[in-house]
Amino acid sequence: MESATATSGPNDRQAPLAAGFTDPVHDAQACFRAIMNAMARPGTRQTLKTGTLAPPEPLTPTAAAIALTLFDYDTPVWLDRALMSSEPVKAFLRFHTGAPIVGEPVDAAFALVGDPKQLIPLASFNQGSAEYPDESTTVILSGQEFDTSQKVTLSGPGIRDTTALAVNPIPPVFWDQVISNNRQFPRGIDLIFAGKTDIAALPRSTSVVLTEV
Repeated sequence: MESATATSGPNDRQAPLAAGFTDPVHDAQACFRAIMNAMARPGTRQTLKTGTLAPPEPLTPTAAAIALTLFDYDTPVWLDRALMSSEPVKAFLRFHTGAPIVGEPVDAAFALVGDPKQLIPLASFNQGSAEYPDESTTVILSGQEFDTSQKVTLSGPGIRDTTALAVNPIPPVFWDQVISNNRQFPRGIDLIFAGKTDIAALPRSTSVVLTEV
């Protein structure tokens, strides 16, 4: 297991860098399968095994596992304020993934959100283009709970008839933004919801209808 130290300044005491996957190849393969299953079956919950991952707060083990699986030196990453303000989080991601951290959400291949209630507008991220829709940002919301809030009804590729999804915490206008985002298909962002042990995904190809309350 690799080990290293991270510092946040010349006068700060060195802190040990949190370890990554115990078995990087097999752990990443298992996480990748769970992520791909979530994308292929929008709204369904997939269990993501994080093993002994204990990343620096506020980065959660599930979000860290997704990052270690999907990020690399060729995938610019944007962090929200909660994560960007943590030097240990940035050191963890840089060391284990090599991904460059960018300051503008439109420049990011992935966006990692530690405080979903304060999520910036989805339109701020790269929406892709008609020629290259796959260049859009994938936004990962951490700390999610399922079946605890208003449900939305999903339909589209990978869904037989319809299915329901509820996630929390999210901003009050989140679902309105998602509906606008998905109307752009094939442009638009993809979403991954990272819970304590489960994940769910919402590709831009999925239609979303708010459930009446």
